[in-house]
Amino acid sequence: MKATLRGRCARIAATGALSVALLAAGAAGTFASAASGAASLKPSPTVSASAGKSTATVTLTATPASVKTGEKVTFTGRTKGVPIGTKVVLQHKNGTKWTTLHASTAVKKGSSFALDNTFRDKGKEQLRVMVGEAVSPTVTVNVG
Repeated sequence: MKATLRGRCARIAATGALSVALLAAGAAGTFASAASGAASLKPSPTVSASAGKSTATVTLTATPASVKTGEKVTFTGRTKGVPIGTKVVLQHKNGTKWTTLHASTAVKKGSSFALDNTFRDKGKEQLRVMVGEAVSPTVTVNVG
């Protein structure tokens, strides 16, 4: 019984070592062939961000700007420099911090978006949308 178990362990270890050796040799061969052909390759264009600043922009409009509690507000806007399908989230200012609400959508064809939200608490709500790293200007909705 011990000999059988020891033999299995040895076979498993040998198989693992052989697999690692084959993978390493294959990777080295691929790297060598890529390096030898590098002189004949044309450089490809690169896209770079400007000094860490995002070039994406986003606008936001709230309609209507004044509602009663429980009524729907529609938020619409347009983006620039944001891929179609990127998630758009609605945020409201809670004291000094911005908190993400459950309302979200995606950027549609034409770089536009629209989402709805209702508010339960009375008062002035300061809102914005965030798309990736870009944030919109703040809009205010009066809830009464």
